[in-house]
Amino acid sequence: MGRQDTRGRFSKRLKSTTILAGLLSPLICAASYAQDQDAVEDDEDDVREVILITGSRIAKPDFAFTNPVLSVSAENIKLSGATNLTDLLRETPALANSFDLATSDDFIGTTGLNLLNLRNLGTDRTLVLVDGRRHVASSSGTTAVDINTIPVDLVERVEILTGGASALYGADGVSGVVNFILKKDFEGFSARAQAGISDEGDADTQLVNVTWGQNFANGRGNFAVAFEYNRSSRLEGIDRDFADGPNRFNFEQNPFDVFPDGTPDDPNVPDEIPLLDIRFFDSARNGAIDADFDFSPDFEGDGDPFDFGTVFNTPAGPTQFIPPFLQQGGSGTPRQNFIGDLLPSQRNFIGNALLNYEVAPWANFFAEFKYMDSESVAFSQPTFDFFLAIEPDNPFIPQNILDFANAAGSPLILVSRDHFDLGIRGDDIDRRTIRTVIGFDGDLDSGMRWGFFYTYGETKATDNVINNRFEDRFAAALDVVTDPTTGNPVCRSNLDPSAIPFNVDWLGFPEPTTFTPGANSGCLPINLFGEGVTDAEAIAFVFNTTVDIVELKQHVVSGYVSGNTGDFFELPGGAPGWAVGGEFRRESSFSDFDDVTEAGLTFGNAIPPEQGSFEVIEGFAEITLPLLQDRPLANDLTVDAAVRISDYTTIGTTSTWKVGAAWSPVEDIRFRGTYSRAVRAPNVGELFDPGGQDFEFIDDPCDADNQNEGTQFRTENCATILSAFGIDPTTFNDPNSASIPGIQRGNPNLTEETAKTFTIGVILEPTAVPGLSVSLDWYDIEIQNAVNFATAEELAELCVDAPTLDPSINGFCALIVRDPATGGIVDFSQIPQNVAEITTAGLDLQINYSLDPADWGIDSDIGMFNLRLVGNYLDELTFIPLPGAPPESDVGESGVDFAPEYQLTLDLTWTKGPFTVNYGFNYFSGLLRFEPEEIAGDPDIVDPEFIKLDPRRTHDIQIDYEVNEFVSVYAGVNNLFDQEPSIGAVETPVSPVGRFLYIGVRTNFNLL
Repeated sequence: MGRQDTRGRFSKRLKSTTILAGLLSPLICAASYAQDQDAVEDDEDDVREVILITGSRIAKPDFAFTNPVLSVSAENIKLSGATNLTDLLRETPALANSFDLATSDDFIGTTGLNLLNLRNLGTDRTLVLVDGRRHVASSSGTTAVDINTIPVDLVERVEILTGGASALYGADGVSGVVNFILKKDFEGFSARAQAGISDEGDADTQLVNVTWGQNFANGRGNFAVAFEYNRSSRLEGIDRDFADGPNRFNFEQNPFDVFPDGTPDDPNVPDEIPLLDIRFFDSARNGAIDADFDFSPDFEGDGDPFDFGTVFNTPAGPTQFIPPFLQQGGSGTPRQNFIGDLLPSQRNFIGNALLNYEVAPWANFFAEFKYMDSESVAFSQPTFDFFLAIEPDNPFIPQNILDFANAAGSPLILVSRDHFDLGIRGDDIDRRTIRTVIGFDGDLDSGMRWGFFYTYGETKATDNVINNRFEDRFAAALDVVTDPTTGNPVCRSNLDPSAIPFNVDWLGFPEPTTFTPGANSGCLPINLFGEGVTDAEAIAFVFNTTVDIVELKQHVVSGYVSGNTGDFFELPGGAPGWAVGGEFRRESSFSDFDDVTEAGLTFGNAIPPEQGSFEVIEGFAEITLPLLQDRPLANDLTVDAAVRISDYTTIGTTSTWKVGAAWSPVEDIRFRGTYSRAVRAPNVGELFDPGGQDFEFIDDPCDADNQNEGTQFRTENCATILSAFGIDPTTFNDPNSASIPGIQRGNPNLTEETAKTFTIGVILEPTAVPGLSVSLDWYDIEIQNAVNFATAEELAELCVDAPTLDPSINGFCALIVRDPATGGIVDFSQIPQNVAEITTAGLDLQINYSLDPADWGIDSDIGMFNLRLVGNYLDELTFIPLPGAPPESDVGESGVDFAPEYQLTLDLTWTKGPFTVNYGFNYFSGLLRFEPEEIAGDPDIVDPEFIKLDPRRTHDIQIDYEVNEFVSVYAGVNNLFDQEPSIGAVETPVSPVGRFLYIGVRTNFNLL
């Protein structure tokens, strides 16, 4: 389970084994059905192609498939110039909200991961397969697969399936399956090299891959090896003005949104406006110094008076204050400085070896081995502190500040500071993944197929947490006096080992633990008065690299037999097909954190070790019934069904099933539909996370300025809560300006999620228009008993937005702790619970058209044209956090719940002779800047022109020239017209990279 790093400012046992034994007993051997992904069978009575795709283990004609499957081909990948598969797949509407090269600002330990999120239902609900088999995860406590582990140029196609996935493949696929089909049976040598760079001269990428394959034993065997190396450079926030620069806009509380009497929220004035140069007014990079103990800055660290910035002459009078704790201009730390890296640096090496050998006419042996080594580096934010106590005998205090403090009778000087000069915190993560597959498969008499395989996968990640601050050392290094012998500044504890730094009691810093006070402690004084004034050796004593280890393992044993009843029974439409099989799987996750981290002795979170595992035994069966064929109004009518029974060591027995139908009244049109029940078992992190400290920023929903931005229940609930403390809810202002400590842990009492999925669609392939195929598919997914792992902010909102505060109904308020004196939130507990309901529905559109002028009788050498269009209309995406709560609509939202209402991807390719030109267009509709509930409750939240972020409209182009039959060169530009993120945004609606140019070369030839 990823732990969100928001300390930043904004930021069973098995009952039996009869299921498996009973189902595998008919098997002599078994094998990977995925090996047959490209199988083609010829039937004497039906010459139409019989195939296998992700939606079934039964080979059948393509028109008989009932599930909608979207395919992204190797040609699509080639024409995109993609070196990052997730970056390409995000242009597919169903996967638009996927993780693309996460940075440490997303979740601790996830830097560099690419994780798929199908239908906006989360990475934990998206089942990723490789050749129809499971793949070991890459993120602690989850089953989420890092797409970086899949080599780009080995992909033959990617199949995306919605509907019935759990019955076919098991848990985790409540939203569907993304299946990566890899190329096989290589003969010869191929290579590709590509380099690219943004037109800003940064964010460069390189890709090199080599594949060699050879048949042997008179063609009965094939052996191949493939190597891929790719890297991409780090992109910092400061590299883009719209992220961290003078042109950076932030949407903040409008200082003019007051009546003349000072009462806030004039309905004629927008609540938030875009402002430049927004800064924190309670801290500074070089120190905000409170010398008179009134908890307000008086000076900068170098002794200059603290500048509170722009004066706003509002109807209520002049002010320099922008709620909650901001100013424009002046001495404070610019807010955008905390953005951190936009993209991490990434380096991946992947080696693959593949073997196929026909040991008998009815049995084929196959083996695969993969090794991946990657490194990802990203930097996020510095450490920061509020009201550090500096005693008057500290020699670093500027004299004018000391004089001011003495005159004010202040016993201490307080420093609030953002320590950019002491080092930026970051992740340097090394990941190593191995995956081995061995198995047998083959064809038996009477059209039967069989297969058996074993897969072992392992991911080990070492997270080197850079610039992790040791809190006890920091406290000692701040407690500085003058050495009476040398006259130089020295740590007080060096002279007096018994001295306890004032900040141990004042702010709760730990007493010396990671070092021994005294003359040889290694402590060197840190100077907070000014920026860049502390020696590197002093910083090195306080700031260190800690090491965290994550290990995930996966074992899968699976087998199946399939066939048809053609030898003894047929229906009017043909012989029924069937498949039965079983599977055993074990998943384990282990995280071991640095000792000082586990003890809570660093600036980051106190995190205990996490360990857990589960096993599951499953049996599955599938049947296809071709009811009619070549009859009036029934060119074909097929129904199918699948069922899977699973027995988990954690949650017991679950069942999933799927039924479907495909009907073609005439050859040109087909209708298809499915209805299924799916389940997702809770993962290791959700169940076994022992709990650890977390820090999150909470914008208190009970703040007077926020009470109208929730449901109709918020104001009354906030009044009830605050009045119990004797606090006036109409004037309550959130006292917190930084992140809040809390606890995050798993819940061993979780049960499975269940989902009902319905799809219905139509496919048009008019014979009058050769090469044209159009499909429309409606999908509807409803997840019940969903695990809700609310963030701290969501906990606070769910508490007061619920219809009742009754703890027997609303369990969220018990997870939020408020200070009776101030009413502010001081603690929270994040615990996953089976309480939510999620529903999504929409319409998918696919159009494929291959235009050969000769098909239309045109005798003209104008080349070939291919068009591919994929679109989506998102009709519903609602979230009900707990029973009885009002539904929250996420359609059109930005941010984490990124969910455009309309999406479209267009590819147009022209080929003539050695030239191929591809044009791509990617569009999605404008996203709401605020949540729909906020806008509904606060119509004047922002000027109407800013309600939505800009739509995405990006254009890509690639030109490929085939030099000869062995070599081709290509070049392309992505985001041709350099669309930038919307005002106030950093990566919406487009990547911060901007216009990107690339060039490459491909070779392909037989060495013999």
